[in-house]
Amino acid sequence: MIPKVFREVIDLGDGREISIETGKLAKQAHGSVVVQSGKCMLLCTVVSNYKQSDVDFLPLTVDYREKFAAAGRYPGGFFKREARPSDGEVLTMRLVDRVLRPLFPKDYHSETQVMIQLMSHDDDVMPDAMAGLAASAAIQLSDFPFECAISEARVGRVNGEFVINPTRTQLAESDIDMMIGASADSVMMVEGEMDEISEEEMTEAIKFAHEAIKVQCAAQEKLAAAFGKKEVREYEPEKEDEELAKKVHNLTYDKVYAVAKAGSAKHERSAAFAEIKEEVKATFSEEEQEEYSGLISKYFYKAEKAAVRDLTLNEGLRLDGRKTDEIRPIWCEVDYLPSTHGSAIFTRGETQALATVTLGTSRDSNQIDMPSYEGEERFYLHYNFPPFSTGEARPIRGTSRREVGHGNLAQRALKGMVPEDCPYTVRVVSEVLESNGSSSMATVCSGTMALMDAGVQLKKPVSGIAMGLISDADSGKYAVLSDILGDEDHLGDMDFKVTGTADGITACQMDIKVKGLSYEILVNALKQAREGRLHILEKLTDTIAAPNADVKDHAPTMVTRRIPNEFIGALIGPGGKVIQELQKETETTIVINEDPVTEEGIVEILGVGSAGIDAVMAKIDSLMFKPEVGSVYEVKVIKMLDFGAVVEYVDAPGNEVLLHVSELAWERTENVSDVVNMGDVFDVKYFGLDKRTRKEKVSRKALLPKPEGYVERPPRNDRGGDRRRDNRDRKPRRD
Repeated sequence: MIPKVFREVIDLGDGREISIETGKLAKQAHGSVVVQSGKCMLLCTVVSNYKQSDVDFLPLTVDYREKFAAAGRYPGGFFKREARPSDGEVLTMRLVDRVLRPLFPKDYHSETQVMIQLMSHDDDVMPDAMAGLAASAAIQLSDFPFECAISEARVGRVNGEFVINPTRTQLAESDIDMMIGASADSVMMVEGEMDEISEEEMTEAIKFAHEAIKVQCAAQEKLAAAFGKKEVREYEPEKEDEELAKKVHNLTYDKVYAVAKAGSAKHERSAAFAEIKEEVKATFSEEEQEEYSGLISKYFYKAEKAAVRDLTLNEGLRLDGRKTDEIRPIWCEVDYLPSTHGSAIFTRGETQALATVTLGTSRDSNQIDMPSYEGEERFYLHYNFPPFSTGEARPIRGTSRREVGHGNLAQRALKGMVPEDCPYTVRVVSEVLESNGSSSMATVCSGTMALMDAGVQLKKPVSGIAMGLISDADSGKYAVLSDILGDEDHLGDMDFKVTGTADGITACQMDIKVKGLSYEILVNALKQAREGRLHILEKLTDTIAAPNADVKDHAPTMVTRRIPNEFIGALIGPGGKVIQELQKETETTIVINEDPVTEEGIVEILGVGSAGIDAVMAKIDSLMFKPEVGSVYEVKVIKMLDFGAVVEYVDAPGNEVLLHVSELAWERTENVSDVVNMGDVFDVKYFGLDKRTRKEKVSRKALLPKPEGYVERPPRNDRGGDRRRDNRDRKPRRD
């Protein structure tokens, strides 16, 4: 018996639709939906334990996986099974998590799992744009304590027109690729890359996406109402004690305010706050500390947050003594590491990033193998955040989701400035050495300088800045903060990272923690970010004004050569023998790709110094050498035969031709060695294919003067008559 299915359809306005369906699959989950657009289908399930976990945070796991069967493919590698998530899947998980997490109650601590799976793929539909919609729709069908429906949508701009959830083909033509997460009332998350757009254009794109999201939120509410909205589950809330909260606030607020106003460094400030906390705890008896230790810490943090925020709103001062629009001191250095192809240090206050650049061939490109997308990246960036950068000791268990996300943001910021004709595969690695506020933006800055130091001809340098916000809904006061500290990120209402050139924005990432952020505040934040970004950009260009004209002496030079398809096999040789020996002899790396359009061979030659590259180019010239009829060429004798000499073209080593004994000299030659010997170099004339022998013909004697009295021998047909029998008048033998 097929169960009853409930379905809602969202019209995207251009003939495309998104449907949300429930009731058929995964009914034991607390909520499940199938979201479909075209042939693309996502299954999302949500489950949350009824027992509260013994932690002071929400243990939420968002998992997004793409099944290879969805695209009719096998997983790559030896084990034919989906394993650890790809970077693309991790990035989608982060996009969904960042919107969902703030909407759960702060005191809800039950283990919660959101699982989204791509079950069917459509080349014209990008599934990550529907993952947030699927997650929220499944939660709306559950009994979770969740504030309101949300959704996410991708916005692009093709030929000046905004498009919701564009296809990959449309996205290739778009100058905007942004993902927006929002409820019907508030924008909560923005992330994307742009082609140097203005702040006003970015705001318009966000507004356009928000209108589409409102429709998607309404569809979720209709589906939940039709399915039967469940009663929100009861859970054990955290203990509260208003009297205790007031006491801790009174003991804490003024002291914290004073420390915050002193404008001290991170470790000094942390030590002072810790000392105040110990003083507050000391006012309680041992029994009270044991009973209320968790609440005391909780209320201390609330009082600390209130004091720091009030300092900024009331006096325009920040924890390190700066004004709201002030940037911390910056110092930069390039060419710090002697053996890398490019390197740079960027230090801003207590945040430091060391970036390196490595240049390679297409063989070093980053291969992307996902069910929804196959391709390669010729420019990619990796970001590492070791624990010592924050003065901590903790185990390292692989690359974290945070490292993947921050690296992707910096990569998107820079990749549009790498020229399309850059012959190299370029890898940037950022090592965060110190962190107190936006190491991802430090990565963008150090990456820019390292690329220019390596000789990569960036179109324009890129800088980045992290913005914050502190607001008070009751008073209407707000303060936009430039170049936020780590503490300001935790205590503030917004974390907004913006990167760009002097002419526009190239990437952004925004998380908003307050409801109803006005577009006026958003525009002001963007304008203030531009001023800060340009200030930082000036520091970068003071350090290195333009990309170095050439790569470093120890870095490889890349030369690209196109050859006709028929010569690819000759360059590779049987079993790769020719190309392998050539690489060994010249100390170069040679990669051959085929142009899918022209079918020409694209030969990449990578080598340090010009000698090896020149030798490879000479070999290619030799393979492609085609002598012209009537031209004269210098040759060298490489083999002696009874009936002639094998000669090699001096300008095209490896190209051999037989110089017949009859073409050595005008006089009759009995022995080849009477005229030429091994190693002799002389000129010959090329006559093309001999009509009689069908072999290439060259002649030495054609370039020599005829001896006096020399008489040409008559053609064969004139010597003694025609020896061939004429059978034209003979009847066939069988007749």
